[in-house]
Amino acid sequence: MRVGILSSGGDCPGINATIRGVGKTAVNHFGMDVIGICDGFQGLLNGEYISLDDKSLSGLLSLGGTILGTSREKPFKNILDGSNETKPQIIIDNYKKMGLDCLVCIGGNGTQKTAYKVSQLGVNVIGIPKTIDNDVYGTDFTFGFNTAVDIATEAIDRLHSTASSHKRVMVIELMGHKAGWITLYAGMAGGADVILLPELGCNINKVIKAILSRAKKDKPYSIVAVGEGLVLKERSSNNDSQVSRLSKLIEDGTGLETRETILGYVQRGGSPSAFDRNFATRLGGHATELIAKGKFGRMVSIIDDKITSVPLEKVAGKTKLVTPDHDLILQGKRMGISFGV
Repeated sequence: MRVGILSSGGDCPGINATIRGVGKTAVNHFGMDVIGICDGFQGLLNGEYISLDDKSLSGLLSLGGTILGTSREKPFKNILDGSNETKPQIIIDNYKKMGLDCLVCIGGNGTQKTAYKVSQLGVNVIGIPKTIDNDVYGTDFTFGFNTAVDIATEAIDRLHSTASSHKRVMVIELMGHKAGWITLYAGMAGGADVILLPELGCNINKVIKAILSRAKKDKPYSIVAVGEGLVLKERSSNNDSQVSRLSKLIEDGTGLETRETILGYVQRGGSPSAFDRNFATRLGGHATELIAKGKFGRMVSIIDDKITSVPLEKVAGKTKLVTPDHDLILQGKRMGISFGV
């Protein structure tokens, strides 16, 4: 069999480990031929690819980014108005020209949605969930999430010393789009005093009350972890970012010096954690097993700590968000952590 691999969407720690997991299993165990398609679905449209053998797949386990490159090309976007109508046919034609028996799509929500649409064209597809946001439906975790949480937790750890030394409130914004998974996990692991998630919203008066309550208990500093997708009800007369507005509201409401930090893209760069290296390897290996068994149109996943797979049709177009009854939220509340609601 001849297998093509592509990575699409934002970069993420563990993509190369996944490519290695798929490729080495395919080549060494199943005797398959493997190619890497360049720059995501853009490379599939352009017919650009490289050969992947055992030697070229070596040294990838700890390497950040993706050796195949990536793009945010969405070949089915605007398909209804006819402006993109030729792209699906180009995908079919190039899939055949490359002599592929299966296409492995590594990516997040948008990629899995596209992968499902590609499978509807009659192409054999396997999806592998990738995103630091951990918001892909149908899997308990995505690779890259653990690494991002480690990085964010270390950042919060470092803010504690500055906050305590200057008796400040430190507000740190973490990535995740509309999902608060990184903020929840890193906030809890880093000992944040207030954790604000996009899914729960924010009552600024309750945030101020929580910070003032700490001050009255001779705790004159606080760490506030906030998800980038949080929407504040309070309006601003200028173009300040959400985290800047939040910091100003806290400072005005508490009288405590408040500073903000936006961690940004640092969270998704660099080498993957040991957990993500092993996780990506497991997902990649299982993807290859599905190919060998002819079980296409599925996304590999982890559910209850077991590597399995789910139909792409059940994943496409859905997002997994934090729910109010998550055990970390419940435990955090019991310990006196404020979630701003």
